[in-house]
Amino acid sequence: MIKIYHNNRCSKSRMGLGLLEESGKDFEIIKYLENIPSKKELTEIIELLGISPIELVRKNEAVWKQHYKGKDLSDDEIITAMIENPKLIERPIVINEGKAVIGRPTEKILEII
Repeated sequence: MIKIYHNNRCSKSRMGLGLLEESGKDFEIIKYLENIPSKKELTEIIELLGISPIELVRKNEAVWKQHYKGKDLSDDEIITAMIENPKLIERPIVINEGKAVIGRPTEKILEII
């Protein structure tokens, strides 16, 4: 089943959700700010995306700028930062059949559904 890691306050995330609704396919909404992914789950998402952990970080968030920017962090430390501060996780993330994309731009979601 398709999964979308969603933040309703984010316009891009709402657009991604709308695209899934229009597709008519079944999907699961994961409100990752409320249901924070485990370290194992976040690591698996990063692997599916084929990116490094730093590429999943929203670097313009105040918490990143205040606590992490300019520091030499390991991948493990970056993943821990995202778990402790889930607002740092780029969104929306859509996963389907072993493939994943960050829905920016929204049309990228079409590649895997």
